[in-house]
Amino acid sequence: MTRVAILGGGPGGYEAALVAVQLGADVTLVDRDGLGGSAVLTDCVPSKTLIATAEVVSDAAESAELGVELGHDSVGVDLRRVNKRVLELAKAQSADTAATVEKAGVRILRGSGRLAPGDRVVVDDDAHEFVADVALLATGARPRILPEAEPDGERILTWEQVYDLDELPEHLIVVGSGVTGAEFASAYNALGAEVTLVSSRDRVLPGEDADAAYVLEEVFARRGLNVLSRSRAASVRRDGDGVVVSLTDGRTVRGSHCLMAVGSVPNVEGLGLSECGVALDDRGFVKVDRVSRTSARGVYAAGDVTGVNMLASVAAMQGRTAMWHALGDAVSPLNLKTVAANVFTDPEIATVGWSQAAVDAGDIDAVAVKLPLATNARAKMLGIRDGFVKLFCRPGTGIIVGGVVVAPRASELIHPISLAVEAALTVDQMARAFTVYPSLSGSVAEAARQLHRRD
Repeated sequence: MTRVAILGGGPGGYEAALVAVQLGADVTLVDRDGLGGSAVLTDCVPSKTLIATAEVVSDAAESAELGVELGHDSVGVDLRRVNKRVLELAKAQSADTAATVEKAGVRILRGSGRLAPGDRVVVDDDAHEFVADVALLATGARPRILPEAEPDGERILTWEQVYDLDELPEHLIVVGSGVTGAEFASAYNALGAEVTLVSSRDRVLPGEDADAAYVLEEVFARRGLNVLSRSRAASVRRDGDGVVVSLTDGRTVRGSHCLMAVGSVPNVEGLGLSECGVALDDRGFVKVDRVSRTSARGVYAAGDVTGVNMLASVAAMQGRTAMWHALGDAVSPLNLKTVAANVFTDPEIATVGWSQAAVDAGDIDAVAVKLPLATNARAKMLGIRDGFVKLFCRPGTGIIVGGVVVAPRASELIHPISLAVEAALTVDQMARAFTVYPSLSGSVAEAARQLHRRD
């Protein structure tokens, strides 16, 4: 029986453990913080739970055109209750995950593990050790800390610390306009806080579809969210009951709280990597190939510690792929061009496959159609004014190679496009599938129909 050791209980770790047990391995998972990792305890689950509350508030505040009378001038939130629910839900999800893994037959050791020569795994400073034929590193990442903006957990915060707030910030300054920064800026704006978003780039979400980012910036402006583009934060300091963010151009921004969202760093310290021949890349992440192998024999890695498209879904697939490969099952190398991703702003931005930027750069020959949701009957009924569906296909074959959806619940609407990309379906195949009328998904089919070619 193959002995498998997994360091880290996030999606990369626990999904790998489930696959390894299924394939007959003897599996030990070493976990320090709780099953589910940061995805469940401090990142995805908590943030999206907070965002779910923000969506309800936003929908209520903008429901007047649907004929809804709330009887008040505004909708408020009790942030203490919101955050209490957030943390309870995260704890419950972690417990459910642990129960599933244990029921499957995985042995869980609580503590910090490291690799040691001789295929050994050492837990908690020599308190326990065992030998493993295969090891998987899934230790994740943590918020990047700038020396000029040290979080204090009260006024200067990382995204892991915001759930300790009892009251809504009067004026929240968010530093960083990537996915995390944009999501929290959108959520706290909807919850009723004044929000300023400091972006070092010329637009928010510089890594996302430009058309989608433009829609989001329009929504932000309409809702009073202030975006400082081409502005880089030099330092953040406490000033009494508030904070002062100093920009590199000499300007200052004063607020009640500051949320730092400036990226992540991998958790690689104390893992014994150099002693065991595990190489890191120039950013400090563990180097892996497309089947999750590191440079050391029998050692794999998955998730944020690898820096490969830092999504929970990708981490899980990397972990599964590692075990399929290590234990001799059928395996396909990871294909990032089939990964569906979502930005949980309001509206959401979902993407899959090749991007507009890649098409414009000539990396792939593709044609596109973009349909605004404003003309969709269901969108009109729901009061949806912002958003669109965009499809990319190859000009000769009509094979769908990518798509973008900007809409409420875009994370759900992207799935048929994701299936089409994975299965190399054509626009005609998608167009001929029935959709419900009226429905937002009808715009996906309509975009496919508009890409029909008679050659």
